[in-house]
Amino acid sequence: MIEVKNIHKTFGENHVLKGISADFKEGMCNLIIGGSGSGKTTLLKCMVGLHEPEEGSVIYDGRDFTRMNFETRIEIRTEIGMLFQGSALFDSMNVEENIMFPLNMFTDQHRKEKLERVNFCLERVNLAGKNKLFPAELSGGMKKRVGIARAIAMNPKYLFVDEPNSGLDPKTSIVIDDLIQELTEEYKTTTIVVTHDMNSVMGIGENIIFLHQGEKWWEGSNKEISDTDNEELNEFVFASKFMRALQKNKK
Repeated sequence: MIEVKNIHKTFGENHVLKGISADFKEGMCNLIIGGSGSGKTTLLKCMVGLHEPEEGSVIYDGRDFTRMNFETRIEIRTEIGMLFQGSALFDSMNVEENIMFPLNMFTDQHRKEKLERVNFCLERVNLAGKNKLFPAELSGGMKKRVGIARAIAMNPKYLFVDEPNSGLDPKTSIVIDDLIQELTEEYKTTTIVVTHDMNSVMGIGENIIFLHQGEKWWEGSNKEISDTDNEELNEFVFASKFMRALQKNKK
């Protein structure tokens, strides 16, 4: 489990996060949702150490990440897998080299062991045999799956996913959501997904945190979200569904 306690983050005079507290549960798909500028990506970056909060704590299974120095954070960093919004694959590396990158950085395994792990991860995301392709040769959905393969290469306890369905068609988005959910259940990871996609919310949102103007405005499951009387959340849900319908009609 990851506990976030009273997180504050500012950029200049902009107070982006205003005392966020939440628990992200093991073996579940925990979603952070909210409109643009609500602070959801900033919260994720504070949780993995890409931003340092002015106040508050991020606690990984009893270990206070925010109180650690760079050296003592390394242990937790090796337990984290992350899929960035744009997949963030290295263009100059092929699929095999991209997935092997964290293994080269954080392990002293022999190449044979690393290659076995790469091939296992590729099989797990249904991309077996695609080792030698370069990112320019991959579709958007394939890039996301390679990004997921790299994120699970270290067999992480904690999986962070930023806007996994950005730029994908609805059918491919469902494939990515299903894969994230399967991996979460299979490895009992604590998975945190930042998204604005209501299909993802209703499909895999076991534990949902809704942010509004830098505050936690609502918390619950996808089974509870339709029955809420939270005005801002209802506006967000309606607007998201409306935009999705509009996009479908354009196609």
